[in-house]
Amino acid sequence: MQSFEQLLKQFEEYFSKRHFPNEPASLYDAAQHILSIGGKRVRPVAVLMGNELFDEIKPDAWQVATAIELFHNFSLIHDDIMDEAPLRRGKQTVHAIHGVNTAILAGDVTLTMSYDYLGKVEGDLKSILALFNKTALEVSEGQQMDMDFEKRETVHLDEYVRMIELKTSVLLAASLKLGAMIGGASVGNTEHVYEFGRNLGIAFQVQDDYLDCFGDPAKFGKQVGGDIKANKKTFLMIHALETASAAQQQQLKELMQTNPADKVEQVLAIFKSAGVDEWAMQLKNQYLEKAMQHLEDIAVLSKRKEPLQQLAQFLVQRQY
Repeated sequence: MQSFEQLLKQFEEYFSKRHFPNEPASLYDAAQHILSIGGKRVRPVAVLMGNELFDEIKPDAWQVATAIELFHNFSLIHDDIMDEAPLRRGKQTVHAIHGVNTAILAGDVTLTMSYDYLGKVEGDLKSILALFNKTALEVSEGQQMDMDFEKRETVHLDEYVRMIELKTSVLLAASLKLGAMIGGASVGNTEHVYEFGRNLGIAFQVQDDYLDCFGDPAKFGKQVGGDIKANKKTFLMIHALETASAAQQQQLKELMQTNPADKVEQVLAIFKSAGVDEWAMQLKNQYLEKAMQHLEDIAVLSKRKEPLQQLAQFLVQRQY
């Protein structure tokens, strides 16, 4: 069994090529840009890990892993347009360089190219396409829910969890399951793999929301409080609005409507007073425990599960 780091190195070597034609350069250079600025590559490596959990890595896994990474980057191009984000991973976004119209097309061709790689699969393509398409629809549903929440004054925790599940978790879960399917796993085992990824993805987002408020800027790579400044309804904000004192809830609502210079400091003080930071860590651990139980229930030798156990711990304990 190989570690995440070992498989990541192999995938980076496999993926580090131009995935598009040369002409028209104005379109395909824009599409290639998002791929050139890197990323964690967690999802494509998850395909390889899901495969290797049950059998040696097969050629189909590399095709599906590439398709997953292209799909993920397609979604990032369009997300950045919707968010009007000027930077991605510290570099200019596609639309910031090439304009919105070209960025939309760049996203479209990136998505199309992902299906080109899926078309190279020699195994059970019908089942792989069914899961891939289901997941693609869910990611879009989650993105729409996220945008809808921005217009609402109140969002309940269960609604937010569902949005995160669709927008973030299902792609990780599907990546692992696709790999398991390629590796010849039974139906029961593929479902446990999927649930492992789904719960891990939610725990990952709880940690992300927590770090935005309480992370070390030197490790996190950016100033804390970005979500607060943007009035985002995160795990922490939703819980505070549901459980803080009436006075604190009113103060939070007023702060979300105004932008005083010390807005972040005021919100964080309320979070700590209401115990939101400790609650978030407990919630993260609850989802992590669910994920690890599903991993435990997979019917393979414990030794084979160790790389996924290590990946899970890294994703939820990271400081960046």
